[in-house]
Amino acid sequence: MFIIIGIMLTGMLTGYLLRNKRLHWIHKVITVLIWLLLFLLGIDVGSNEAIIKGLHTIGLEAAIITIGAVVGSTLFAWGLWYFIYERPKKTIRK
Repeated sequence: MFIIIGIMLTGMLTGYLLRNKRLHWIHKVITVLIWLLLFLLGIDVGSNEAIIKGLHTIGLEAAIITIGAVVGSTLFAWGLWYFIYERPKKTIRK
């Protein structure tokens, strides 16, 4: 865990030191690395027999969690929008 935190802090320090540099190419590198990580994760998941056998259960649970997260985020965002923008308009009109 300390290694992960150390790597993240090193990246933050490097980003801070290079903040005035033009690093327009860095987004392409990050995208390629994310694709590579997803591919390698797919290989690891595909080779794990327990995950493949329980995929239908895992998929159902993932779908339920995803739907819950989307609905919860949408409701919270709507409520926040209402209290920040719509509610003050109603109190001003009165």
